[in-house]
Amino acid sequence: MKPEKITEGVYSLRLNHFNRRLFDALVPLPDGTSYNAYLVRGSEKTALIDSGDPEKAEVLFDYLKDEKKIDYVVSLHAEQDHSGSIPQVLARHPEALVVTNPKCKDLLLTHLHLPAEKIIEIKDGETLSLGGKTLEFLYLPWVHWPETMGAYLREDKILFSCDFFGSHLATNELFSEERRVYEPMKRYFAEIMMPFRTNIKSHLERLSKYELSFIAPSHGPVHSNTKFVQDIHRDWAVGEPQNKVLVAYVSMHGSTLQLVNRLVSRLQEHGACVEKLNLEQIDEGRVAMALVDAATIVIGTPTVLAGPHPKAVYAAHLANLLRPKARFVSVIGSFGWGGRAAETIAGLIPNIKAELLKPVIVKGLPTGADLKQIDELAALIAEKHKTLPVCG
Repeated sequence: MKPEKITEGVYSLRLNHFNRRLFDALVPLPDGTSYNAYLVRGSEKTALIDSGDPEKAEVLFDYLKDEKKIDYVVSLHAEQDHSGSIPQVLARHPEALVVTNPKCKDLLLTHLHLPAEKIIEIKDGETLSLGGKTLEFLYLPWVHWPETMGAYLREDKILFSCDFFGSHLATNELFSEERRVYEPMKRYFAEIMMPFRTNIKSHLERLSKYELSFIAPSHGPVHSNTKFVQDIHRDWAVGEPQNKVLVAYVSMHGSTLQLVNRLVSRLQEHGACVEKLNLEQIDEGRVAMALVDAATIVIGTPTVLAGPHPKAVYAAHLANLLRPKARFVSVIGSFGWGGRAAETIAGLIPNIKAELLKPVIVKGLPTGADLKQIDELAALIAEKHKTLPVCG
């Protein structure tokens, strides 16, 4: 492997994982992913920024086979898909020192058992000179761990952004293309960043003061279209939700599906965008992406042993963890002999600061009167949405 040149003296060491299909044993990866390291050569010193997942260490060392000396290994984030190969780097380059912040140092000692004497602590705003190349360190806590930071290469106006602005996308292209990267980046934001939208907002405000020619994240391609990338993250993090309804459902014998289909049809007649997702074979990433800009969440569930279907429970729990900016929620479904499905679902989402619209829970196969309740729910949602932006 040959390092790919971004600018003079700055190289991408992209570790593609094309066939990885699950991240953290949880997140589906339809486009694979990459673990990115970067090499910055100054006139006096050389720095390796991050080291990638140890599963791809042999690719990293193929990139570095001609590198005689590495002075610094900059660790932006202690999670192992970023830091996991540092012990092997230090074994091959015993001259190298690890540069990171105090919180990251503690985590590296815990997770990798690095020798403390090999670590240099840096402060927010502190710089490291490599000779004609100056790295300025920017603390970016809770993107998405408490110790995460970025590094700004002043002379080349490159932000090494760690998880910020990343995408789960394995590709042979060095630079991103807007249409290709949009969905993998939205999936990544939804799954990783959405719970920390308040932090994302403040970090975007801070970074707006920097001139950026390139954003080099730790996952996915490098961004030369930096305004586009910052603008869409600003919209995802702090923009208004759209005139969009997520209807996530599971149905056992068809009664709940009838309610779902009626609701979707009526919402579309009212001009709302609707994302209808069957939870039978749940794609957590697809649910998360829909949550980014949906103003209303409707969970459809049959009643199982007096409670909601377990897959509806899982979807509600996932939404609660991700803390979307939805303004309204409701529950629809059916029961055979009794139960408290709607109350249980409502109790599972305390983190979603949304108004609960009157649930529609019916007994058995829906009647005409039941379907009228669904029509009324659709009309209510449309009324609530009337001032919201149209779907993008």
